[in-house]
Amino acid sequence: MSDVTIRVPRDIVQALRLPPDAIAVELQRELAAALYQRGILSSGKAAALAGMNRWEWEELLGARKIPRHYAEEDLERDIAYAVRGK
Repeated sequence: MSDVTIRVPRDIVQALRLPPDAIAVELQRELAAALYQRGILSSGKAAALAGMNRWEWEELLGARKIPRHYAEEDLERDIAYAVRGK
């Protein structure tokens, strides 16, 4: 699979209320957040798409009140893993 380029019409880019040097970064973050929120991307992959480390990504999700995809089964699996490691 190769990289994908998304074309954004010039008039849309000009309509964005963002500094010109922040547009690409902000659009990538918006895309990453939307894809994560819809369950299309995992948290780790979305963070990578956003160009953020795990801590920054978690802060972004919190600031936007985007729920984490972490079910009770995930917690139980993590606890069992931690207990086995002792």
